[in-house]
Amino acid sequence: MDAVRVALLREVLAGTEWLGATRRFAGALRGSVVAYGGGLLLVGTEEYEPWHLAAHLVDEAAWSGTPELSPTLVRHGARESDPAHLAVGLGRIEAARRGETLLVVSPGAPGAPLLERVHDARRAGATVLALSAGDSAGESAVEGELPALAHESLAVPADPELDLDTVQHLVSAAAGENALPSPRGRRRFRDRLSRLTDQLTDPPSARW
Repeated sequence: MDAVRVALLREVLAGTEWLGATRRFAGALRGSVVAYGGGLLLVGTEEYEPWHLAAHLVDEAAWSGTPELSPTLVRHGARESDPAHLAVGLGRIEAARRGETLLVVSPGAPGAPLLERVHDARRAGATVLALSAGDSAGESAVEGELPALAHESLAVPADPELDLDTVQHLVSAAAGENALPSPRGRRRFRDRLSRLTDQLTDPPSARW
């Protein structure tokens, strides 16, 4: 999803709670990683890995001049033979410590092994953020175990017009926009214009 589509989506959502909710969550994410100089861990569930969110955060980190937003993608099925940026397994969560941020993305209730690791990371001092969705029966994830473990959470209700993937795009875009402004204001405007042009003309990144 490019910047133009994000802008159009924001127009559609104007007047709803979602623009404010995604920006607040993005602000909590940015504030946590910037305050400690980075250390962002991103993990999904065994069935769902947030590849696109990882890629978008990498892009936002570069475009906004906020390298702290660039995450380490933690994978359930990581293998030593995988490329380095895809070979980080769940043991990394167990090693999380104070000053690091753990962002958990879950389209449903996570399994007990992941919840246990998240609990341990929080107990060790890591900041835990949760982005989750309602289940197929339409029940909100806001009262689940994962949000209860998180310092900040955003739950997406089961809604055919606004799904978890769309909210991830809004959060990543807002996280980059909420970065501290550059003192070179005019140059920053040209940079953002160049960024938009690149997004409209370049093919999707194959990194993830």
